[in-house]
Amino acid sequence: MYYSRKRQMMDLPEEMTTIWSCTNKNCNGWMRNNFVFLIQPICGQCNSFMEKGEKMLPILANTSPIQTKH
Repeated sequence: MYYSRKRQMMDLPEEMTTIWSCTNKNCNGWMRNNFVFLIQPICGQCNSFMEKGEKMLPILANTSPIQTKH
């Protein structure tokens, strides 16, 4: 009998999520809005400014007790 190590991927529910995308055309960095701690975040990969946008992503809840943005 053959057993594959790969597991079947379940279909995760998705929703339009607010994200911040890097403005540098050579960088593909982005982050979810609910994981940002600054009002105007800086890209963690290239230190460029980021702009707000939307992306279809799996639903993910941030349960961190520190949710204030400075």
